[in-house]
Amino acid sequence: MKICSLLPSGTEILFALGLGDQVAGVSDLCDFPAGAKSKPAVSRSRVDPSVLSSEEVEAAMIDLLTRGENPYDLDQEWLVRESPDVILTQDLCHVCEVDAGQVTGVVSGMEVQPEVVVLQPRTFQDVLDSFLQVGRACGTEETAVQMIAAIRERVQAIQDKLPPVAERPRVFSMEGINPLVVGGHWIPDMLDLAGGKQEMLAPGCAAKRLEWDEIRSYDPDKLFVDLCSSDLARNLREAPWFEDQEGWRELAAVKNGEVYLIDHSYFSRPGPRVIKGLEILAQLTHPGLFTGLVPPRTVVKLDARHYAGLPTGGLVESFSPYR
Repeated sequence: MKICSLLPSGTEILFALGLGDQVAGVSDLCDFPAGAKSKPAVSRSRVDPSVLSSEEVEAAMIDLLTRGENPYDLDQEWLVRESPDVILTQDLCHVCEVDAGQVTGVVSGMEVQPEVVVLQPRTFQDVLDSFLQVGRACGTEETAVQMIAAIRERVQAIQDKLPPVAERPRVFSMEGINPLVVGGHWIPDMLDLAGGKQEMLAPGCAAKRLEWDEIRSYDPDKLFVDLCSSDLARNLREAPWFEDQEGWRELAAVKNGEVYLIDHSYFSRPGPRVIKGLEILAQLTHPGLFTGLVPPRTVVKLDARHYAGLPTGGLVESFSPYR
């Protein structure tokens, strides 16, 4: 079987199902596992967040969409020439990846029609169901069932240790800044399953843009910053924006050093690594109950005591690797 995956989460699912050798093409954003980076890039983003700020990415996307242009280039010649049996795409966010509409427009004229599998998970359960969706399309349904069962065991291991709801801290997850975006879809589920209280978004809802005053009013006990398409280095480059927001230093999470910058890979990609994202959140939310769940070079934590003695401009140097 020849498979083309046009989204990183789909590629991660395929490799986890043991189908890596059957993946013939990927998107330029598919960088995990290591084997994915050696595959031909069939789609390419016209906006590179690794070198642009959030504000610059927003401006570039608006410019493309205003001109009626797609943010992604899809290699139609490759698709026709290679004629994959299965193509994985998504219909959740037209900004994050190539969407189903663009794919079906390209493949409609192909002599042999591939099976186009559209992944659009909205809840944590939907993410697990998408593994089964891919497994059925690619002949590895039993492996998908086993993978889901293993993930559910890890989820239950967390649930068994959590304190009563009344004793859980109020948490907030930020997916974007400048503009300010709160993570929706499966993120509210993850926050709840990790033992936090989040009362702003319902599970499965779309990501939502907010005003800073809404964050000030909510005043979370713990603030998780896992900016979409951002590793730790980019999160740190974006962090100075917070210091320009009124009341930043007065937030409970800031005063208590409960601000965490986290690699986005475990959150913005609805693939097999979401369980590791859930475990990371569980340890950050309840460090007295969980240990050893945070991989190295994944999280940095604000040192409140150090930051309190610094003038504006000292935020970035006040973060240190989470231990």
